[in-house]
Amino acid sequence: MSRSLRLRRLTLGALLIGAALLAGCERTPAGRLQLALVPESIMTDMGTQAFADMRQQRPLVQHGTTPARVRCVLDRITDQVAAVYPEARAPAEWQIAVFDDASPNAFALPGGHVGVHSGLLNVASNNAQLAAVLGHEVAHMLADHGNERMTQKLGVNAVLLLIGLFADIDSAMVFQALGIGAELGITLPFSRAHEREADLMGLELMAAAGFDPAESVALWRNMARAGGDQPPEFLSTHPAHDNRIESLQAHLPAANRRFADAAIADCQ
Repeated sequence: MSRSLRLRRLTLGALLIGAALLAGCERTPAGRLQLALVPESIMTDMGTQAFADMRQQRPLVQHGTTPARVRCVLDRITDQVAAVYPEARAPAEWQIAVFDDASPNAFALPGGHVGVHSGLLNVASNNAQLAAVLGHEVAHMLADHGNERMTQKLGVNAVLLLIGLFADIDSAMVFQALGIGAELGITLPFSRAHEREADLMGLELMAAAGFDPAESVALWRNMARAGGDQPPEFLSTHPAHDNRIESLQAHLPAANRRFADAAIADCQ
């Protein structure tokens, strides 16, 4: 290849990457600047397919009052999205599944798909604590954390491949970036910055939905006790318990003002 041809290709590549960077720079609903390059339609398709695979391959809790209770809490949370974060791009429909799994875990996938492990309900001892978890997961989706993580993990070149400018990339890398481990259902943690943002956005959502925001602090204390010396999977590499609780407590006054104006949620 001639030097001039290499130079032209390098220049074209730089221009493509620069354009992608400029197009992908935006702010989360909480105001943090982020770089998220993957088109929303692709993220939604990947999240929908991953969720369908998980529902087929893992046992579900489909009887009793638990699915309806979890659905009720999620509906109260998502009903407040437009009021609390009007600029956020929210899915037209939210889906939720309760998996028969003893680990205290929950996750969200692009496209409005939320999963809850039945073991979480042993740690989230009331509906408000469950709302803290679901608000946190909804916030991950509203803030497009999956897209941002995929952009960071795969790199700009791989994202350009992903969106079809050149070729396909390995599906395992896509699942990892979505937050799903090699075995479907093993969810991977977001960064500490993402976790803190989801905590605080979720706090506002649960308060607006009529769930006592102080229960978010109680939830994370329960999670810390459940983990002992080693945190459960849901908290792996997440912010330290004390730091997380301190951050939530610092934002409780504002959340309590929102809670005071809300109708108390009833998901018996």
